[in-house]
Amino acid sequence: MISSIEICGIQILEPAATISDLAVSAVCFFAFFKLKKMHQNIISFKYFNYFFLSMGIATIFGGLIGHAFIYAFDFACKLPAWLTSMVSISLLERASIKHAKSILNPIVSRTYEIVNVVELLIFMTITFSTLNFFYVEIHSGFGLNAVILPIQLFVYIKTKNKASKLFLWGIGVTMISAFFFMTQISISFWIDYLCISHTFMAIAAYIFYRACYNLRLS
Repeated sequence: MISSIEICGIQILEPAATISDLAVSAVCFFAFFKLKKMHQNIISFKYFNYFFLSMGIATIFGGLIGHAFIYAFDFACKLPAWLTSMVSISLLERASIKHAKSILNPIVSRTYEIVNVVELLIFMTITFSTLNFFYVEIHSGFGLNAVILPIQLFVYIKTKNKASKLFLWGIGVTMISAFFFMTQISISFWIDYLCISHTFMAIAAYIFYRACYNLRLS
């Protein structure tokens, strides 16, 4: 059974999931505008900032179309949010690659850059053709754990970079978010696994923002 409320005659499905999704969006837009004001010319910084912009767009549409008003749209209308979120993860990957480029082996760096593009195209194609969110999850898991995690860990081990340390913390929080999403552990009918997962996503997004803020000092 799906939770719902009615406000001024307008039905809103999964209100907790919707609000928590919009909370992720709010954190991402906050991060985007705060970081944009710093006017940093570092290429990795710019990729990180575009990650926040694209993830903010993805989660606001995900909250409104994917949850609150899904009854008014075809299921395929979830695709724009899904695909945009995949682009945002790829931007985070690319940002991490650029962040570590000066200390990575050139062949390793180039390989990561190629993989970054190829895996995005493959998973976007599969997701578009199957309309299955599972492949969005696989793409996110691959990007965070197979690309971003080892790169940021390598940078931290080599340089003790504070930004990389924060990125590692952020990835840890995203793992908690993924745990609740996959196990569907809920507190109550209203505070379900989606709400909990989104809440940890918002926390992770803020940690990533703090990491990017420290990136200008590295």
